[in-house]
Amino acid sequence: MAQVVELGGRHFALQHSGDGTPRPTPGGILLPPGRVAILHGLGDASFYRHGQNSWSPCGWRRLSEPPLRIPNPTRLVTADDPAFDDPARHHGSAVAALQGPDGNTLLLGALGLDTPRLAADHDTLTGWYAGDGAEWFAAYGPEQEVFAAYTDQLAERFGPARRRAGNVWCSWYAYYETVTETQLHKDIADLVGLPFEVVQVDDGWEEMVGDWQPNGKFPSGMRDLAGRITDAGFVAGLWLAPFIALPGSRLVAEHPEYLLRDTSSNLVVAGSNWGGPYYALDLARDDARAYVAALIRTVVHEWGFKYLKLDFINAAAAHVEGRPREHIYRSALELVREAAGDDVYLLGSGAILLPSLGLLDGLRSGPDVAPMWDNYATVDPSDATARNAVVNSVHRLWWSPLAEVDPDVIYFRSKLNLLTPQQLQWLRDLADVCGFRAISDPPSWLTPHELEELRVYLEATPSIQRLDRYRFAIDGREVDFAPAVATDGQLYPIS
Repeated sequence: MAQVVELGGRHFALQHSGDGTPRPTPGGILLPPGRVAILHGLGDASFYRHGQNSWSPCGWRRLSEPPLRIPNPTRLVTADDPAFDDPARHHGSAVAALQGPDGNTLLLGALGLDTPRLAADHDTLTGWYAGDGAEWFAAYGPEQEVFAAYTDQLAERFGPARRRAGNVWCSWYAYYETVTETQLHKDIADLVGLPFEVVQVDDGWEEMVGDWQPNGKFPSGMRDLAGRITDAGFVAGLWLAPFIALPGSRLVAEHPEYLLRDTSSNLVVAGSNWGGPYYALDLARDDARAYVAALIRTVVHEWGFKYLKLDFINAAAAHVEGRPREHIYRSALELVREAAGDDVYLLGSGAILLPSLGLLDGLRSGPDVAPMWDNYATVDPSDATARNAVVNSVHRLWWSPLAEVDPDVIYFRSKLNLLTPQQLQWLRDLADVCGFRAISDPPSWLTPHELEELRVYLEATPSIQRLDRYRFAIDGREVDFAPAVATDGQLYPIS
């Protein structure tokens, strides 16, 4: 059906395939399920690209520029959606927007699951679902207003943000997979008296990804470690990747029936890490779901971890033709939430936005924050660098009423750190803007000055005011992230 609609005082021609007519709603209009195409008339507008999962590239690019995407398509199985990648067009997931020459923004956002996809060219902004889908929300006006109106629509359907993590200390960027029980015992003692709420043990404690028992570096076991963290006055946190398994794991050898297979019965590779591929669990199967539920109950109720960092969870939505990917993903998260209990903080990494809402408390908003600003060997916007993490987080701040935006860690150490003072300040300011502050510096690595800097920073509760897309006031001090997202003398993305 073709018709003309009024949005924010401007008329747009649109066509939609669904039954029903557009309906007014606060901040915009609701459009029927199905395929929607809006003739935008905004010329060479800037396109807002929202990536499929929380590591995916996210930002603005002009329509006349090459699309924002991962240049190496073999990385897509981990950091974006391989079933929907096109090097020739601007495309994204869940929501897209176009900003015209007058500064106003046309937004089209999905309000349901079924893998919503969007694309734009110089004529149209188009959205469609892979399945039957749900309604769409469309709005036109100032950028912050249209994103806020879309957020309100999502909160109405999925619920607002539920709880806050507080200040988090994690082991990853100090020890990576070499973390040991002995070292953590020392760190826990050193952290007492510092303003942290959570102490989170990251990757390196398990026998193997897929085999979630402590390895030989943790002889006292995970219940003992969680007890030590809790007795020291912190919430005990643990890293898990419950939806995947490495090929060499006992899980793969003993329960191959748990694993996702394609239409030719081949095992589905959900991504690559730890030196090779990993497999996805088939979370439409009752036996695989029972395995995940038992794992979560063990970690939370037997061991005592009340903060879970759930990593690589986009594997639950791995692409197999004909599967309702996002419904299976959401059902898996519902299973985790029920097994964990409502008092456990769940942080998703590699999370897919819409089906995570109302279930996960926080979402990682970019790739890992390695202690370097850029990687000279790659221009991959999903690569683990501090700048990439800043770029993604700044452009996903509109999430914050729905789930905490986790920009990953900030640094106070000079040891093993290649970031300049300005880059360190951008990370700290961004963590304040997000309201999620995580640190991976062992106190023993810090000088007395660095330790005091950390203490003062974590004890502060600054007031935050957003001035525009990249500018904020933090306790009245203006912070501009535009230079932080710049590359080659141009804004990346271009505003």
